[in-house]
Amino acid sequence: MNKSERLNDMMLFLNDKNSFNLKDLMNKYNISKSTALRDIQSLEEIGMPIYSQLGRNGYYGVLPNRLLSPIVFTIDEVFALYFSMLTLRTYETTPFHLSVEKLKEKFENCLSAEKVEMLHRIEKVFSLGSIKHNNHCHFLNAILQFAIEEKICKIKYRKKEIHRWYHIQFFDISSAYGQWYATGYNFKTNSTQVFRCDKILDLTESNQYHAKPLSHLMNSAIILYKTPNAIDFEVKISKNGVDLFHKEHYPSMDLHMENSQYYIRGFYNKGEEGFIVNYLIGYSENILSIQPMMLKKLILEKLGFLKKYLSEL
Repeated sequence: MNKSERLNDMMLFLNDKNSFNLKDLMNKYNISKSTALRDIQSLEEIGMPIYSQLGRNGYYGVLPNRLLSPIVFTIDEVFALYFSMLTLRTYETTPFHLSVEKLKEKFENCLSAEKVEMLHRIEKVFSLGSIKHNNHCHFLNAILQFAIEEKICKIKYRKKEIHRWYHIQFFDISSAYGQWYATGYNFKTNSTQVFRCDKILDLTESNQYHAKPLSHLMNSAIILYKTPNAIDFEVKISKNGVDLFHKEHYPSMDLHMENSQYYIRGFYNKGEEGFIVNYLIGYSENILSIQPMMLKKLILEKLGFLKKYLSEL
């Protein structure tokens, strides 16, 4: 770590501290006392509000109510942030009120004309993979706010053109395969449930139940999601199947390697048979064995239906 990198890291290290001493810096960055003194002087010169308290128990203090001194990013860090930001273009909705183009303009205003020109050239030949999100989610921001504030909400949800009401405490929001999903605790069924955010038609705060700590919900999500009549499965896959697993898998399944063999192990609840069958069909010839046999039978039935359907087109 060179001096400029060390100073940037040091500003982050000291930003949430009210005081520190030389040994803190010497131990963290493996530097000598004289180097630590020079670094403190450099931090003061670039605006870090540091003062020294002399005496037997002397220390360095950082003034309260200060702003973090400007952090200097390397050009590689700038490029990484810039192109990560551009992936937001594929989202019809985000939980943040922002315009990606306006954010892009502000970002570029912080750079020299030479660097902006370089970014535009890279943009022509480089892009980060992302899936287009076409569906608008009206309550995505509210879901995020309710989740972090540990509040329960009453939602109106559309499933197969039927509208139902749920009392839910959300604790996880994720983007997958062109959709936003929110996982929450259903107080009526005492179980975890996943909702597609664009199908939430209404959302208001609910005081009908007592909210649970966010940490408790996150730690016990899989336990809550697995019902007593859930069916465990094990699918042996080829090495090529491992790539497919990493591209798409779900919290109810894990990848294991034993004696150079790969296995997908997990479970599915009653009513989710169609989901797991469609998922495993995508592995095709990369499946080497399936347990239980009932699951293999369901896959064969689905393949038979598809063959009949396609032959009659």
